[in-house]
Parts: sequence; C-alpha cells; structure tokens
Amino acid sequence: MTDFASLGLAEPILRAVAGEGYTIPTPIQAGAIPALLGGRDVVGIAQTGTGKTAAFVLPILHHLSERRLPTPPRTCQALILTPTRELACQIGDNLKAYGRFVRLSHTVVVGGVSMGAQVRALSRGVDVLVATPGRLLDHVGEGTLHLQHTHIVVLDEADQMLDLGFLLPIRRILGRLALKRQTILFSATMPPPIRELADEFLREPMEIAVAPAARPIDRIEQSVVPVAAVEKRAKLVEILAPREVESAIVFTRTKRGADRVCEYLEAAGLSAAAIHGNKSQSQRERALAAFKQRRVRILVATDIAARGIDVDGVSHVINYELPNVPESYVHRIGRTARAGATGIAIALVDPEEYPLLRDIEKLIGRTLLDRPEQRGGPRGPKRPQQARPQQRSAAPRSDQARPARTGDASRPARTGESAPRPARGPHPAAAKSAGQPQQARAAGQPPSRRGSNSR
Repeated sequence: MTDFASLGLAEPILRAVAGEGYTIPTPIQAGAIPALLGGRDVVGIAQTGTGKTAAFVLPILHHLSERRLPTPPRTCQALILTPTRELACQIGDNLKAYGRFVRLSHTVVVGGVSMGAQVRALSRGVDVLVATPGRLLDHVGEGTLHLQHTHIVVLDEADQMLDLGFLLPIRRILGRLALKRQTILFSATMPPPIRELADEFLREPMEIAVAPAARPIDRIEQSVVPVAAVEKRAKLVEILAPREVESAIVFTRTKRGADRVCEYLEAAGLSAAAIHGNKSQSQRERALAAFKQRRVRILVATDIAARGIDVDGVSHVINYELPNVPESYVHRIGRTARAGATGIAIALVDPEEYPLLRDIEKLIGRTLLDRPEQRGGPRGPKRPQQARPQQRSAAPRSDQARPARTGDASRPARTGESAPRPARGPHPAAAKSAGQPQQARAAGQPPSRRGSNSR
C-alpha cells in the first residue's frame, strides 16, 4: 500500500486527509486501518509520533459516516479514552480536521472544567466522544451519559493510563459497554497488566507492532550533560539562550519544580510557560496555545503532558531531571522529531541520577554517557567526601566538645588523635560566594529570589 486511497477509506475522508497534506500512510496506519475497516479488534504498539491517532480516528469516521445511524440523547456511538486532557483535546482537533466533510458530531469531556457545557453537549447525543476516564465516570454516575449504544471503544496510550492509576476505572467503563463491539487498544509499550487487559476485553485481536517497544526514533540526536544539581539552572539557561533553539520543551519531575524552573528562565530573559496537573484547564490551554503560536519559546512540563503535546517544529527536548520510569524518557523525547523531522534531546544528569540513566540506557539499548562505574563502587564522578559521619561515630556521646565551627583555630583533641586537627573550612557549596545559600534545589528559585525558600 503506497497511499491513503488504497486503504479503502471513504472519499470525503480522503479529501480531508489530503487537505492536511498527507498522502502516504505511516506503518502503523497502513497496518491498522485495513484491519479496523474490516471490523477486527486491534492491539497497536508503536512509538510516539508515528501517527497512531489517525490510525484509529480515520476508520471511526469511515464507519460512522457509512452507517448513518442517529445517536440517541445522552449516548455516543464511539468512545475514545485518553489519559490526559491535552491528548483528549488533540484528538478532538484531529476529529474536526479529518471529519470536516462528513456530518458527524464529537465532543471532548475532561476534568478541570465545569460539567455544564459537557452535560448540554451530551444531552443531544454525540457520534464520537473523547474523554478522560475520571470525568467520563462522573457523567455516567450522574446519569448524563449512557454507554449501551457505544459500539466502538478506543483505549489510547493504554500504558500511561496504567501509570496514572486508571486501570480500575477502565475496567468499570468496559464492563458497562455492550458485548458486541469493536475494541481498539493503542500503546507505546505493553506491560503485563495491559496485556492482561487486552486478553480479557478484546476478541481475537490483530496485533500490529511496527517498532520495538519504547525505542526512541533514530532521528533524535541524544546527549547527556553531567552537571551537579545546584548548577542545573545555570546550565539550562546556557543551553536555551542561543536563538538556534527555536522551540523547546523542558521536563521536570515535579509540578513545583516546573513552576520554579519557568520562573528562573523568565528572570533570565527567556520566554517560557509552565504546564502541569495543578494548572486549571484554561491555564493549560493558554500555555499550550502560546507555545504552538511561538509566542513563548520554551514550555516547561511534567510527565502528565508528555504524550499530550503534539506540536510540530519542537527542535529541542531537555530533561532537566531524569524520570523515575525509563519508558517516560522515551515518551518525553518523542515530543521532538515528529512528522519526519529531526530533533535534539539533552539530559542534565547529576551523579545521583546515574542509576536512572543506567536504566534508560538499558531500555534504549545504547550508552549515552561514558562514566567510570564499578560494582559496589561510586556511580559517576566522585564527589568531595566529608568526614563528619566517621567523626561522629568516633566521638563520645556527651562529655566531649563538639567539632569547632568555621574559623575556630583550635579544639580539644579527640580520642585517638595525636594532635589537634586544623579547623575545617566552609562547605564547598558555601564557599562559592558570600551570601549564597548552602543548599539549593535542583529546580529552584530565579536569580532575584534565590535562597528565599530553603525548603
């Protein structure tokens, strides 16, 4: 199959696809679309950025436009479940683009916004409903949505829904659907719980795996910058300041860290916006819109947005902190090099993160940083060691003097010492400049507020 016309899609859908500039299907589309048009259940395994969304959206639009059945009030004919609000909105945009020449209705139901407008949309009945699991169950519980007329269901990014704790809600939702239905599951990885879910709820599915699970695409240039945690903010500004960095996404491990990194970048004169789970839906939409329209050059995000950001032209992905789950690294860097483009992924790695880096390297099958490691020895560059733990254990509990403070020229000798030891100087982190805090967070305050919040 060399083009979309050979896949068997209806002419209005082919016209919309051509209008979006697509003529050649990706491997996952070429494999999944004929199977779905034939009514088969499908398990699709593919990397991010390979066109999975169109692989199930186009057959859904084809089926519903051919059937032309009315949708009763408070029901939907096709249901697409996604883990994040951003991904739900992205799928809604795809439905609008690919379905512009067919008369089908769709709506997006997610948390973080009022249910009023959603209730009104559902009251008329919708052909295709895109939803996050939690808000969908809210509507089912309130009686504003019934699922007995749903005959197509899609679980998109199933492995991330597992990571976010949605496995039980998904089982509850699937248990409310009619037994006679078409079930579609797409995922970047296939952990055992997702495999068990597929075996339980899909009927003799066709499995389509177009690439090794969780392997980053070759068009991404990956590199690692070893840097101490307290120096990461300055290094980040150094990387992002050049104008060659056209559009960048910076990933942090925590929501608070994302806000602090964003503030630091703005204080350094770089345009940035933050997006994470603590932001309201309107705040997230505004930040994402500003990033898409290039009104801000840098988007700081947590993993909840890693698979929900579909923006063409992202030149750089920066892992400010490595994720705890190695698969998340793959999903993060998959925000660049989309639609056949190339991209750059840079990870800022503190020596304490070397075990996480080793897990990532094992997953992707390549070494990102050469470093001296010995079994049972230190992982990465050896840091200056303080003797305080040994001194404490050697000192008597209560009747000996405490170690002298900085600047104290003498103190009583400890048991076993032949002579008084010279006074210790300031801690290396504190000796850099007077007035700087002794501890700094990896995702800390901007320069103007540095040290204002020590915990």
